[in-house]
Amino acid sequence: MSTWTPSSWRDFPIKQQPNYKDTEAVKRIEAQLAAFPPLIFAEEARSLQEKLAEVTRGDAFLLQGGDCAESFNAFNADTIKNLFKVIMQMSVVMTYGSGKPVVKVGRIAGQFAKPRSSDTEAKGDVELPSYRGDIVNDADFDAAAREPKPEKLVQAYYQSAATLNLLRAFARGGMADLTKVHTWNLDFVKDKALGRRYEELAEKITQAMEFIKACGITPENTPQLHETVLYTSHEALLLGYEEALTRIDSLTGDWYDCSAHMLWIGDRTRDLDGAHVEFFRGIKNPVGVKVGPSMKEDELIALIDRINPDNIPGRLTLIVRMGADKVGELFPPLLRRVKAEGKEVIWSCDPMHGNTFKTDNGFKTREFNNILAEVKRFFQIHQAEGTVAGGLHLEMTGEDVTECTGSQSCNITVDALGNRYHTQCDPRLNANQALEMAFTVSEFFKDPNKQ
Repeated sequence: MSTWTPSSWRDFPIKQQPNYKDTEAVKRIEAQLAAFPPLIFAEEARSLQEKLAEVTRGDAFLLQGGDCAESFNAFNADTIKNLFKVIMQMSVVMTYGSGKPVVKVGRIAGQFAKPRSSDTEAKGDVELPSYRGDIVNDADFDAAAREPKPEKLVQAYYQSAATLNLLRAFARGGMADLTKVHTWNLDFVKDKALGRRYEELAEKITQAMEFIKACGITPENTPQLHETVLYTSHEALLLGYEEALTRIDSLTGDWYDCSAHMLWIGDRTRDLDGAHVEFFRGIKNPVGVKVGPSMKEDELIALIDRINPDNIPGRLTLIVRMGADKVGELFPPLLRRVKAEGKEVIWSCDPMHGNTFKTDNGFKTREFNNILAEVKRFFQIHQAEGTVAGGLHLEMTGEDVTECTGSQSCNITVDALGNRYHTQCDPRLNANQALEMAFTVSEFFKDPNKQ
């Protein structure tokens, strides 16, 4: 292998990049970003990798979730707070059900760029560049909106910084205090059966907190009861942006991509000899790779060896996104091969991307029962193979949207999708559906074959 540098990816073929007209402006903005402070610190990324090593061993569980694509226009404190709350709800439900700590990683503070199946989008006789996320262009269907604008890279940086600042305040300033589990229940969830189920669990936790308080253990003298850590992650699609925020750690001399604690490569950009794999092999952050239906056994082993040659636990998460109708056939051979090769990886289930379809009335959606079926089959396969079902990767929001159909908690019909369909790109689970998923997964820990 050639010597790695933060810019060595530029010598490799690359996919899914915007076609900027003013390349000199891109260079100026990347240089500006390179002079900005890092968004995260290397020690934080190392801390996450240590926790992910516990997930690899089956001693913890990874919950990764958040927006399909973050929005500039919908950016506000309430949206961030509601996502934080629902992630806290989900983690406490799964911790209670599994007896394992949950490592919380948000698709947030950087999840702006989206790969697309086509470079262009057509409506009638008009064909324009595809929307690639707010970091690149705008969603409105007109020529000016779809023109890639390099200055959006800077706006993405500032929004990420502001989001991280607020998340750290929530996580360390008291909102994560376990004496406040009742306050995490969102107003539009409370009056539903699911909300009442959560309140029953919260009451059990409150009673336990009162008992340990009587034993002298309180949030004041035990920080683990008062605060938490929500790590950030995004798909590292725009490598110019990622390179600009890649810094050398003064303590270890290693390179870290300081745009997020964890980065992943998408299923469309994981070419073994492509630019994204080249970039990822050199950064020391914990990283992920999406594993879709086209992945072959030899290719997967080669990817693992390229990205994690030292076989370090917690370094690499394989995010399986097959679809409910394919995961039972395509996933087990990959799992067996990785197990036979002795590779230290986390297996995480992304049940969203393989279950997307378009309705007759033009909405892109996902059916909750299909999402749930893929998660259940994922757990069943691991149980049968004697391996660890390590994580769950969801596109979700803390808002009361109508983007995915079904679920017992809200039973959204196809006809109701237009009521509150707010996503920038792909459909997300709403807070009710996400919490319902958490309760169901907590039962899978005990017996994934239970009907």
